[in-house]
Amino acid sequence: MSYRKPASFPPYFTEQDADPVRAAFLAVGSAEGYLSVSELIESAVLREVRRLQRKHNNGKKWVPVKAGALRPGRRTRQEKGGA
Repeated sequence: MSYRKPASFPPYFTEQDADPVRAAFLAVGSAEGYLSVSELIESAVLREVRRLQRKHNNGKKWVPVKAGALRPGRRTRQEKGGA
């Protein structure tokens, strides 16, 4: 996990998805060593990135993509399943 302040982007959650994230953090965050809900989210995302690297990139790190290269904003639920 990174402890330096990065050029960041926020994860966007619906209220329905955010509620259990906050609940999990309040219930066991400190017992699991998370100091903030952001730290929990960062850890989960980085774990998934490593899994995807193993599965789809022969275990190698991805080529870095600089800020500004991705589409800004949150995708709608309709866009996720489509093109």
